[in-house]
Amino acid sequence: MIKRAQGFYDTFDRKDGSRTTTFCAGCGHGIIHKLIGEAMADLGLQNRAVFVSPVGCAAFCYYYFDCGNVAAPHGRASAVATGLSRVLPDKVVIAYQGDGDLGAIGFNNAFQAANRGEHFACFFVNNSLFAMTGGQMAPTTLPGQKTTTTPFGRDVVRTGHPLKVCEIFSQLDAPVFIARVSVADTKRIMQAKKAVRKALEIQRDGKGYAFVEFLSPCPTNWRMDALRAADFVTQEMEAVFPLGTFRDRSAEDAAKPVPIERRDLRALLGASEGGVEPAVDPSFKERRFKFSGFGGQGVLSLGLVVAESAGQAGRYVSWFPSYGPEQRGGAASASVVMAGREIGSPAVDEPDVLVAMNRPSLEKFLPTVAKGGMVLYEASIPAPENVPAGVTARAFPANRIAADSGTPKAANTAFLGALMELNLVGLPEKDVLAALDASFAAKPALVERNRLVYAAAREWARANLK
Repeated sequence: MIKRAQGFYDTFDRKDGSRTTTFCAGCGHGIIHKLIGEAMADLGLQNRAVFVSPVGCAAFCYYYFDCGNVAAPHGRASAVATGLSRVLPDKVVIAYQGDGDLGAIGFNNAFQAANRGEHFACFFVNNSLFAMTGGQMAPTTLPGQKTTTTPFGRDVVRTGHPLKVCEIFSQLDAPVFIARVSVADTKRIMQAKKAVRKALEIQRDGKGYAFVEFLSPCPTNWRMDALRAADFVTQEMEAVFPLGTFRDRSAEDAAKPVPIERRDLRALLGASEGGVEPAVDPSFKERRFKFSGFGGQGVLSLGLVVAESAGQAGRYVSWFPSYGPEQRGGAASASVVMAGREIGSPAVDEPDVLVAMNRPSLEKFLPTVAKGGMVLYEASIPAPENVPAGVTARAFPANRIAADSGTPKAANTAFLGALMELNLVGLPEKDVLAALDASFAAKPALVERNRLVYAAAREWARANLK
């Protein structure tokens, strides 16, 4: 009678209804799976374990392992494992990746996780090529090895030398355990079993990062039978990737992070210093604003003043900035949502109010304004030709008002005055002015000058926009 290995489901129930393994004959993944499943069960970790599957031949780990399972995007298993281990520190997290997955697209994710000493075990399967996608060259392909993309053999002058991940990771200070093993024959499998168990014991004991690399045969893509593939591992791969333990600090005490003071978010944002707690008000209709223009025009600051005003008035509010790589002159916008209840998303796709301080922003965001919405745009911009039905667009000379008031750079404050005069903000003026003043806390000389611009803008809007 054949006894099922521990750590697995009773049957491999695939989506197509079959119960056959997903691996080719002679592939090493099945052996590695068995080693991990048995070690996980022997150590009593199944109910604590969360397995992170890769993209590649082992993408269906969740068909096999009887524990928690999460599927990761290509190359991102180490990143997903990092997140899981941090939010679920009592769990044993296992990342499983191939050499194309970890060594190529996901290398920096894995390298940085190792450098930080994240608390998970990373099992890295090296079969020297991209197996699932057809046998292309991978970072671990041997010099001279033929693949579908190196039909004449890998030329290290053109494509570089094989990536030796264990050797690279062993230069880092944080990893607790680093080993390279093989599953080419029984003796090597027994050594691999010890390494797997050690890596999971380290996770059980909360000691830090463990990395195990497996040299594994791939008969299908190597165009070999199982015996020749095993010989290729022992004779060719091991010459380039020597087996052994590169690091073992499992006997040492786990490193302890520096304690961080825990503070309530509201206190951190100033609620304990006179801020107003938001109150649920079903009668308050959600208002969505989009402030837009060039970087350097004060677009983000204008949005922040409105957001701070809403917070002072006891509204739920979000401020969501967006800007390009240029510090000055690039596109910039800020989305502000204020509501009478908690806000689901800070993104504003259909603003009720659009402020456009330049032509590109007006052309970009005007078609998105909600029906019944208002658009205020800088008067020096040509009037828009295609204003959506049900939307009101008004020109406002913010630049001229700011210049005439003696502060040419305060066009954003002028827009604030116009918004208030048109009752588009819907907040008490005392809260708006308090937020405006606070925005110049580092430059108090600008407080009164911006107050003058604000008042002039309200006066012009009262005479010309109503």
